[in-house]
Amino acid sequence: MPRKQRPSPRNKTALIVLDMVSEYRFPDAGRLLKSARKAAVAIARLKARATAAGIPVIYVNDTAGKWESDQQAFLQRCLEPGAKAHDVVGLIMPTAADHFMFKPKHSAFFGTPLDTLLKQLGIRTLVLTGVTSHQCVLFTAMDAHVREYDLVVPPDCIGAPALADTRHALYVFSHALKARLTSSRALRF
Repeated sequence: MPRKQRPSPRNKTALIVLDMVSEYRFPDAGRLLKSARKAAVAIARLKARATAAGIPVIYVNDTAGKWESDQQAFLQRCLEPGAKAHDVVGLIMPTAADHFMFKPKHSAFFGTPLDTLLKQLGIRTLVLTGVTSHQCVLFTAMDAHVREYDLVVPPDCIGAPALADTRHALYVFSHALKARLTSSRALRF
């Protein structure tokens, strides 16, 4: 009788990029953009390593108050030279190999097919990146924890309008949600 093969640990991890692809048309967008620009550089490096290692990359983005299904039109608006964050979006731009979905609320699990996709891919560990650390990233981490996913949060890959917001979120990630906090450079796939 043949032995059942166990999936490779690589196939059990996914990189989640939250709300980085955005038109940044909301209060505090200016303050958030400073943090998002810094995180985007680290996310871009991490994404390149994840892609090279065969790790799925999943983008989950806000709908900015209106439901939208045309991902390409949305991406094009975000990349226009006059767009507030075209430089951020240009750094972390999704490719055809990446997964991309919109979310109606803070958590990437709420009202999206994310959990179904993760199960189909055999994912057990989520590397959470993006903005905002104390809202969308935190709410996604809480929902992932309840669903018994292992969590990794690279502090250099998340951001918020205020550093205090990120510090508070990091405390919750590590103490309440048992997430592993490690810099993106130290993270190994």
